[in-house]
Amino acid sequence: MARCVIQSNDLVAYEDLKVRNLVLNHCLAKSINDAGWYQFRQWVERFGQKMGKATVAVSPHYTSQECSNCKAIVKKSLSTRTHKCACGCELDREFNAAINILKRGLSTVGHTGTWVNDDLNAWGEGTNTCVEATQYGQVRSRNQESPSMTSGECQ
Repeated sequence: MARCVIQSNDLVAYEDLKVRNLVLNHCLAKSINDAGWYQFRQWVERFGQKMGKATVAVSPHYTSQECSNCKAIVKKSLSTRTHKCACGCELDREFNAAINILKRGLSTVGHTGTWVNDDLNAWGEGTNTCVEATQYGQVRSRNQESPSMTSGECQ
């Protein structure tokens, strides 16, 4: 599954979840461990590195509460499955979070990666000093190569 995810995308952005902290919740621990979240993340990162694809771990803070349209914070309980904002944006909670994660991931492309070492990017190469031009070119080509990303449909 991780190989398919990497092969079908130029960039994979995901929440940098602290699985160790999540399993402290005794109600969810078994389900989280059974799902193998951390192992799947390791495989995604490994295949991304081998295939030269960008993998970006983004901060999970407010990804499902921040409106992907206007950036306002809309507090909701875990049982609330629909994101409804005062700006008129109404989306499934997870879809809203996915948009926010993708935007955060795209904002880091060109100057960081999952494994960062000061002046080196994820593959040990020096970072580009012209970040804005690199980001624009990558985002533009991303939209041209993967129109299905904007439609929200999986293939």
